[in-house]
Amino acid sequence: MLHRRVIGVCAGVVAAGALALTGLPGTATADPAASARQTTGAPSAPSALSSVPPGLLKAMQRDLGLTPGQAKDRLVNESRAGATAGALRLALGGDFAGAWVTGDTATLTVATTDASDAREIAAEGARAEVVGHSLAELDAAKAALDRAARKSATTAAPVWYVDVRTNSVVVHASEPAKARGFVAAAGVDGDLVRVVESAERPRPLYDLRGGDAYYMGSGGRCSVGFPVTKGSQQGFATAGHCGRTGTSVSGHNQVALGTFQGSSFPGNDYAWVAANGNWTATPYVKTSSGTVQVAGSTQAAVGASICRSGSTTGWHCGTIQQHNTSVTYPEGTITGVTRTTVCAEPGDSGGSYISGNQAQGVTSGGSGNCRTGGTTYHQPVNEILSVYGLTLKTTGGGPGPEPTDPPTDPPGEEPGGTWKAGTVYSAGDRVTYGGATYRCLQAHQAQPGWEPPNTPALWQRV
Repeated sequence: MLHRRVIGVCAGVVAAGALALTGLPGTATADPAASARQTTGAPSAPSALSSVPPGLLKAMQRDLGLTPGQAKDRLVNESRAGATAGALRLALGGDFAGAWVTGDTATLTVATTDASDAREIAAEGARAEVVGHSLAELDAAKAALDRAARKSATTAAPVWYVDVRTNSVVVHASEPAKARGFVAAAGVDGDLVRVVESAERPRPLYDLRGGDAYYMGSGGRCSVGFPVTKGSQQGFATAGHCGRTGTSVSGHNQVALGTFQGSSFPGNDYAWVAANGNWTATPYVKTSSGTVQVAGSTQAAVGASICRSGSTTGWHCGTIQQHNTSVTYPEGTITGVTRTTVCAEPGDSGGSYISGNQAQGVTSGGSGNCRTGGTTYHQPVNEILSVYGLTLKTTGGGPGPEPTDPPTDPPGEEPGGTWKAGTVYSAGDRVTYGGATYRCLQAHQAQPGWEPPNTPALWQRV
């Protein structure tokens, strides 16, 4: 049995079982700066837009309620305003009290503590605002709060920042009295600070990726298989032998992650973990040089290439030898797993198997190692999705030809029938859609855009 235990939060490990000596199968468990002021002038639209990432304009239209023309104009205006603000900051020196833009036209306002600077600001096309405190004063006050927080942070005042628009340091607080005490203890002039009552509770956010490590409450280590969702709940699929239902787990960074919601072993070797609100499921599997995006779960054929990601040995590849294999571990027999030539070692258990961009399964066990080679078995992911009613986190890409949007239906017919996105289909399953009957050609979990008329690699009309 491949098994990795963790002593404390470190890496002391014990390999349980004589896998390397006997060659018997075993579970792969638990292991910027100008020297003088100059007026830069407004950049041309092509130069301001030349390095805009693909999709940014569309995202601005969606999230800011802009037309395509407004989104482009806004980027050009903001680029111009940024250059002007930078030049004025250098020119005003210690009088400078910040700058900001407003509206879709990115109208620039520059604050100063000296009213005599207003003409110079206006000459650059900006609006001048005279205030009481310089940006340097505000930055110094915030720095004092930062130092105080390192000694005695308080969750009653979880957020503070320099707000140039109100010429103050703003402190968000659920308990204003405690926040004012925090400010006083930091030695900061109360005239510089505005305490705003707020229910905000910031928390760290972490991504779930296939192949990353996670740790069970008992001290063992396994690997994330595939991030999934169940309604609004996020989590991941993994191996059943990694933990029982109710087992708590922490992530690769040793931060609390969630709890096993279901687990089956032996007989099967699958489980899923529900993550807490700090973690987000992503459609990625970690590789040796970055990540690969998961687009679906179409089962690959015998002989196809397949790669595995695990927290001990990382990224390794091989081929699929047989599907529907039964293998006996010391704990009992597992049925319906897939046999491969990919190597694995203790701690890789639960990790992702993927062919191209299609999820295949989670690491169950095997023999050998990644120095001399070996044989491994994975629990097919589609069965896990089906049993627990999970939805694989994907990028939305599909197998074969790109799906059409909206779906292409027979003339005069409306979409509908028994086909349903999110359902796991096996080869041979029959569905109706748009008044026609289709037979499933390859096991997969259906996704929006993968309607039978649009995915001939998955469905055959009968």
